Amino acid sequence: MLELGFAGFLLAHGGIHASFLAPRPPAKEGGPAWPFEVTHSWLLTPLGLSARVLRALAIALVALTLCGYALAALGILGFLSSDLTAIAVTVASLSSILLLFLFFHPWLIVGVAIDLALIWIAMTRVLPA
Repeated sequence: MLELGFAGFLLAHGGIHASFLAPRPPAKEGGPAWPFEVTHSWLLTPLGLSARVLRALAIALVALTLCGYALAALGILGFLSSDLTAIAVTVASLSSILLLFLFFHPWLIVGVAIDLALIWIAMTRVLPA
């Protein structure tokens, strides 16, 4: 049962990254800022990268993150070896951290904390299996 819950958590954590690809909802007066902006990067925009290039980079990182967490979930459920599962968790988490770093919004710090915890879990081999 623990394995099913952890696999579901990995899928949900990976899935939230798809919000980077969703259109921005209409702004409401006094409402919160949209944290999943991919047309501007605090680091890359000043270097001259266009919104189109930034979006393509975000799409690639989101795809890598989603695929990595999906593979990791399959591994947790016993369809991959523990070594491959740990690699999938690590790659997905590093991809997620890079995405969140490049398109940073203060709300996303929670995602970075989750990714760091998942890397620690993968590296110490305490993944449920």
